[in-house]
Amino acid sequence: MLDAIVLGSNCPPDRFYLGGKRITDFRGDPSASAREPEDWVASTTTLAGEESLGLTTLPSGGTLLDAINDDPIAWLGRAHVDRFGADTRLLVKLLDAGQRLPVHAHPDGAFAHHHLGRAHGKAEAWFILSPGRVHVGLRRDVSEQELASWVADQDTELLLDLLHGIDVQRGDVVYVPPGVLHAIGSGILLVELQEPEDLSILVEWTGFALDGERDGHLGLGFDTALQGIERRARTAEEIAALVIPAGFGPSVLPPVADEYFRLERRTVDGEITAEPGFAVLVIADGTVQLAGENPRQLVTGNTVVVPHSAGPLVLSGRADLLICRPPAA
Repeated sequence: MLDAIVLGSNCPPDRFYLGGKRITDFRGDPSASAREPEDWVASTTTLAGEESLGLTTLPSGGTLLDAINDDPIAWLGRAHVDRFGADTRLLVKLLDAGQRLPVHAHPDGAFAHHHLGRAHGKAEAWFILSPGRVHVGLRRDVSEQELASWVADQDTELLLDLLHGIDVQRGDVVYVPPGVLHAIGSGILLVELQEPEDLSILVEWTGFALDGERDGHLGLGFDTALQGIERRARTAEEIAALVIPAGFGPSVLPPVADEYFRLERRTVDGEITAEPGFAVLVIADGTVQLAGENPRQLVTGNTVVVPHSAGPLVLSGRADLLICRPPAA
């Protein structure tokens, strides 16, 4: 039987946008570089083009990826392995937008498999820890030619004006379907659940530490890459269904996200028992005691990877607890 493991930070350096202080403040860590805006939690995924950068290293010294490949049933459970193989189907990040992120989209699974030979696309969802403004989905239909002209012109004001802008508060969740153009506004700290890939199609890069003409099209050329972006308008009602207060319960994301990942949110006020299964815990606020052979105290900002074979988790104290899970098997 494996035990839950408390994870340290895993922040790839020298990213193309600013951020990181809100992550270190949240975790209670020393200040880091001004360009470490992402903490890749329980990651079996590398950054695009990298051999190992992004992978989570366990306290034992090996990677989480190798540990799961060595004993997938203990980590993921028989039902999960029978359906998905030795694939967590999940990447969790802490993300600090020290500046607004560029407008971009991620391909769906069919596009990623056909054009890139990848196992997943990149659906994603955000649990908002600090407020700000997000931009999600087109407000009107656009043609293929119009989309290509945006990329060529790099007209930031036009790009943002064509997206729905939404003010979000702590405790809101945002689901971003594959293909949908989006950008996270400056000042937001969030917990992100996503499919375990690093695939972005850029339509904006001016003002960022990026060579968008070289790196913005996944190596496919923009003529092909832009086919992975949704060009239809999303109505205000559709956007309202994607951006909602999280509440509490076994699945606080919009139901359409369930095929990709699940986010359970629990209030700990005394003692609770969490269902067994591979999961990533994030202590959004508070302090809890994690029972077990080696009891541990967890505080705001702690992250924990939970193997299936750890069984039900018993936690006591007072906390706002996020339990990030892969899709149900």
